[in-house]
Amino acid sequence: MVMAWTPRHDGLQQILQLLRESQSPDTQTQRTVQQKLEELNKFPDFNNYLIFVLTKLKTEDEPTRSLSGLILKNNVRAHLHQFPAEVTEFIKSECLESVGDPSPLIRATVGILITTIASKGELVNWPNLLPRLVQMLDSNDYSCCEGAFGALQKICEDSSEVLDSDVLDRPLNILIPKFLQFFTHNSNKIRSHAIACVNQFIMSRTQALMLHIDSFIENLFHLATDEDPEVRRNVCRALVMLLEVRMDRLIPHIHNIIEYMLMRTQDQDENVALEACEFWLSLAEQPICKEVLSGHLSRLIPILMRRMKYSEIDIILLKGDIEEDEMIPDKEEDIKPRFHRSRTHAQRHMEDNEEENSEDESDDDSDDNSLSDWNLRKCSAAALDVLANVFHDELLPVVLPILKETLFHQDWVVKESAVLALGAIAEGCMTGMIPHLSELIPYLISSLSEKKALVRSITCWTLSRYSHWVVQQQHDRFLKPLMTELLKRVLDANKRVQEAACSAFATLEEEACTELVPYLEFILQTLVFAFSKYQHKNLLILYDAIGTLADSVGHHLNKQEYINLLMPPLIQKWNLLKDDDKDLFPLLECLSSVATALQSGFLPYCEPVFRRCLSLVEQTLNLNLANASHPDQFEPPNKDFMIVALDLLSGLAEGLNGHIESLVMSSNIMQLLYQCMQDPMPEVRQSSFALLGDLTKACFQHVNPFIGEFLPILGQNLKPEYISVCNNATWAIGEIAVKLNADMKPYVPMVLSQLITIINQPGTPKTLLENTAITIGRLGLVCAEEVAPMLQQFIRPWCSSLRNIRDNEEKDSAFRGICGMIGVNPGGVVNDFIFFCDAIASWNSPKPDLKQMFHEILHGFKNQVGDDSWNRFSEQFPVVLKERLAVNYGV
Repeated sequence: MVMAWTPRHDGLQQILQLLRESQSPDTQTQRTVQQKLEELNKFPDFNNYLIFVLTKLKTEDEPTRSLSGLILKNNVRAHLHQFPAEVTEFIKSECLESVGDPSPLIRATVGILITTIASKGELVNWPNLLPRLVQMLDSNDYSCCEGAFGALQKICEDSSEVLDSDVLDRPLNILIPKFLQFFTHNSNKIRSHAIACVNQFIMSRTQALMLHIDSFIENLFHLATDEDPEVRRNVCRALVMLLEVRMDRLIPHIHNIIEYMLMRTQDQDENVALEACEFWLSLAEQPICKEVLSGHLSRLIPILMRRMKYSEIDIILLKGDIEEDEMIPDKEEDIKPRFHRSRTHAQRHMEDNEEENSEDESDDDSDDNSLSDWNLRKCSAAALDVLANVFHDELLPVVLPILKETLFHQDWVVKESAVLALGAIAEGCMTGMIPHLSELIPYLISSLSEKKALVRSITCWTLSRYSHWVVQQQHDRFLKPLMTELLKRVLDANKRVQEAACSAFATLEEEACTELVPYLEFILQTLVFAFSKYQHKNLLILYDAIGTLADSVGHHLNKQEYINLLMPPLIQKWNLLKDDDKDLFPLLECLSSVATALQSGFLPYCEPVFRRCLSLVEQTLNLNLANASHPDQFEPPNKDFMIVALDLLSGLAEGLNGHIESLVMSSNIMQLLYQCMQDPMPEVRQSSFALLGDLTKACFQHVNPFIGEFLPILGQNLKPEYISVCNNATWAIGEIAVKLNADMKPYVPMVLSQLITIINQPGTPKTLLENTAITIGRLGLVCAEEVAPMLQQFIRPWCSSLRNIRDNEEKDSAFRGICGMIGVNPGGVVNDFIFFCDAIASWNSPKPDLKQMFHEILHGFKNQVGDDSWNRFSEQFPVVLKERLAVNYGV
């Protein structure tokens, strides 16, 4: 039995006074209350007062009683294990007494309190909790049943794993069948609780649920047309999850389920429709999608396209009726954190568009990023997008007639949704869309001057999805008008349009690359003018557009008139920002691209940028040291400052090459680099290895004295679990080898066996394979005697991984190394000679002396085996390979 506890009158009044004050809108009052509450926590029975107000003090108004419970919940979360045992027991017993309070607000508060206690590991120490709640489910008193269910639903959400564990003797074996009984209860609220409880256990494929899966699905079908929206929403949610987890059980009913979801996607209640719309996204990922859905497309697609319209509430939330807002400063909380992508050294491929980092491309924010919460419009657009990628042009007979009606509609909301749909199908239906684009693109370009800002912004996005096609057409017809109009939108008076136009322009830059060179002056004038116009959030996107432009046009940016336009505003921002301002990240990234592109043109700006980057690295290292030795006094630093600074230093080294030598000489960059290379955070090591490689190329005389310290660290990082770290370490080793020449010899044993392991590992990403092959080749170039004995262990994957990269210096040095090793150990290549022939044939125009090496090896091999054997051997060659070798090498 729990001891009876009674509050003292004055204590109770003091706490009630505090609770009333804490509802005051005045922040100062709230702060004072907060302090007093903290002080009261020192009194053991303070929490007794709080539970007493929540559960017993019926004379008080409900909001005050509920607030008392929420303050208690926070105390439980922070200090439960310091409560005296009798206080904890008193709180638990009071909770169980009040689960069925007649007031819905008090019941819900008690439920939250119960699950907070339970989730603090107390389910085990509260053995009568679940049995009591289950017992109350059968109560004839509605409040009691609903309160118990509310508490159970919260426990299922917060403690689902514990409920299915042996620690508690698997209560789910009793709970799941119990919940299923309530699917047919006469109260909406209780039916909804019952499904929500079971839904918590679908994704984890809980055994207790799998045993009852058929009766669960059957019960769901009974509720399919329930009049309560919350019940329908939970039914849709269950079916979406079952699609991923127990497709086998849904297949027999799949056409009925599709019919049901078609109906629910049109539900009056937007939350139900959103939940149903998720079903199409999930179904598109299933292998059977095409087979089961193709008969339903003619009904599904029109529904999705209707649901892509902004609802009235969307337009209000987006302030869609405010056309000009460029003068209104941004709220800081609206600015999403940006993630820096560290530098990775990669090869250029023969197929130019083969980008490895496609997983970074997240252009799903088809629009309204600032309303980043998922809504029905976005979900419908995403569903159309993924279905276009499943069905491709089969979608067009359904989509095109609807677009014909809606694209030219008088109502801007309808037209806007049609433009969104046109963007959504771009990727999946590109082939079938091409015949229509010469009419559609000019229409979209003209829609960039619509008077509704929301139409202008979505048109920017949709045009960016077709920019690949635009760039391949005659410039005067499409690229020039598109560029001109997009740049006008970059200077739009509406912030959402500015943002969409800037992002779309960055996509166009990536597609067009050097095609933009003739228009650089016009582009730069516009982007620079935007600096003076933009509020905080869009400035960050503008940096991105400028950095992408520099990456896309490269050294063409290095003209004095362009530098005079671009650098002053960038440097002005750079001088205004403090060292701890996160806006430095996008600015540093942007400057890194600009420095690499401008090369010697960046020299006048180089020294202050170089010094500040070093200072950012040093400050971060010092703060890190302080935090390690006095964690109670110093916060851990944000290492992103150091990472971005290292990457900008890399950009300077790569762009300025030998010109950086004097700056390096008069700085402590090598000592800082040595510390960064040993940082526990992989991204820091990744960026420091990139910088080491770039400094090795630019001014090796300053790296050389530290090689003895650096190379062992590089060797320790040849571990493919951190792909990018390993990749940059591998590349840096190759660059060092070329500079050290024969002096590399003592270091070969530190790295060679790991490199051979990496190149033979199945599933190694392409970039890492290529860099590994180049580095092995370079080690062979400078230390053939040391590497050649291992030739047989790597020659086959070596040849395969380098056959697709373009002719360049790195490939050249690697192949020279291989030729040298074959000279030392010809036997090492015999079994895989066909692969070597194929790799030689991948060269377009090797330098004359390298070509001579290939010639000698091929003829040497042919003479060694004799004509007959050579002919039998070359019979295995594909025709193209045979022809190339005959034409280029006469074999």
